[in-house]
Amino acid sequence: MPSIKKNHLVEKRNVLNEIRSNNMTMQELRFFSIYLSKINQRDSSTRIVRFQMDDFKAIMDLGRIDIGYMKRVTNALLCKVVNVPTESGGYVGFQLFKKCKVDADSSGEWYVEIDAHDEALPLMFEYKTKYFKYELWNALRLKSSNQLRMYEILKQYQAAGERVLKVEDLKALLGVGKNEYPRFGDFKNRVLDACQQALSETTDIKFTYEPHGKKGKGGKIIELKFIIEKNEDYIDQLTLWEFIEEQKLNADGHADHKIGEDATVEDERTDESENPFEFFSEAFNGEFSLPEVEQMYRIALPYIQSQYPDAKASELKLKMYDYFMLKLSQLNAYRKPIKSRIALLVSFIKADAKGGW
Repeated sequence: MPSIKKNHLVEKRNVLNEIRSNNMTMQELRFFSIYLSKINQRDSSTRIVRFQMDDFKAIMDLGRIDIGYMKRVTNALLCKVVNVPTESGGYVGFQLFKKCKVDADSSGEWYVEIDAHDEALPLMFEYKTKYFKYELWNALRLKSSNQLRMYEILKQYQAAGERVLKVEDLKALLGVGKNEYPRFGDFKNRVLDACQQALSETTDIKFTYEPHGKKGKGGKIIELKFIIEKNEDYIDQLTLWEFIEEQKLNADGHADHKIGEDATVEDERTDESENPFEFFSEAFNGEFSLPEVEQMYRIALPYIQSQYPDAKASELKLKMYDYFMLKLSQLNAYRKPIKSRIALLVSFIKADAKGGW
């Protein structure tokens, strides 16, 4: 197994960074960054990475777990697909990871072991050009998938000092749906400005941005120019060990978890400093405020419980997450003019609660 690098340097091929979002949650994006920091990109024999169970729990922000819940979490990682464009305009699709092992070692300590997919190896190993790198600490304090992806999108171009992106391309790279934030002002306030503040406070780069090129009909902003600068005024660097320890302290104190079919499942946080609705906010790509997410959760909970009466707490949590992702897809596919996305989304959920899917 590869040893943990002291500096935890993440190397990422440009082509992998330019791939459109594959709907990874923040926890999955963070896990992938940590995975990349643990391998030796010049040696594909390091493709298998092992995490102690407590560390994996902290990285993935998990509460108390059982074997069934772990299957859901690790299967989700195994299902992550990337589509690499070809020169002719087509693409090749494959999974990032091919195998995950959850087991106990000879001393009884549980671990999670993950192996890269054979097709993904050229994206992760043995390359010599067209890649960028960053120290892992930059990814550990960011709070949303938008923020982490924005960091990587701009970090790749730090040496150039600027990057020009069409708004629609930027949304695709961030994982924002085509119909999300139809008004640029909402995209600016909820995504661009939030990312700008987060990167300035916690990473080694900062940025400003401005409209670029010709505008569309009605003065619509089509393209943005980002100015990328080195940032010295950030919160102290955070080591992976420190991050994991902080996550454990912020969790519900269930460090003595068991893995097994009869293990107790309690996923909700008991620490009042943790807001459990941050987990569900990821299903909406951080579009809605936590009070709005809580409102939708309260409306949907009786319905989800009625649909899965025998589900354990961890299963209900994932069912609710999946349900919210389904509702967001329904919202993004809505063809009529939308005055208020949150109001329409709540109406969808209320309709389900009354009449079923």
